[in-house]
Amino acid sequence: MNKCVFLDRDGVLNKELGYQVTQAEEFEVIKNIKEPLKALKEAGFLLIVITNQSGIAKGDYGPEFVLECHARIQDACGGLLDDLYFAPGHESVSKSLSRKPDSLMFERAMAKHRIDPANSIMIGDKERDLIPAKKLGMGAILISDDQTSDYSDVRVKDLADAASIIINL
Repeated sequence: MNKCVFLDRDGVLNKELGYQVTQAEEFEVIKNIKEPLKALKEAGFLLIVITNQSGIAKGDYGPEFVLECHARIQDACGGLLDDLYFAPGHESVSKSLSRKPDSLMFERAMAKHRIDPANSIMIGDKERDLIPAKKLGMGAILISDDQTSDYSDVRVKDLADAASIIINL
């Protein structure tokens, strides 16, 4: 069985701007994500992105925009990500068990990549990112300066801090 670090996208790998980004020129990968991701990879973790992308269901953008953003993240980190999952639904348009805080995206990744949840961790910037991790028996790290969550094992300021904690467990 493999160990994995699951990563939310917006606010973890790219800047959260406070509104839904719909144009490629607005999408900004966080600087220096390669180093912490490389350290996690070298520590033996799979790296899998799990992200809600409700803009597809709302008609704000298409799946090709999401794939373009994911390609930009892969370019910035040197292709270190093992897989990327996204939920295109939104409850105002269509119900979906894939959309966080539900856990279907995680479960699909766990089955495909033979992931042991007891040795895996989710890094997210919202409580809804952490709820499915806890449901499935994983650790959970919240990236935030001001939010707290009962689902978080620890709160950090950025991906580098999260990676350091994970590697030193």
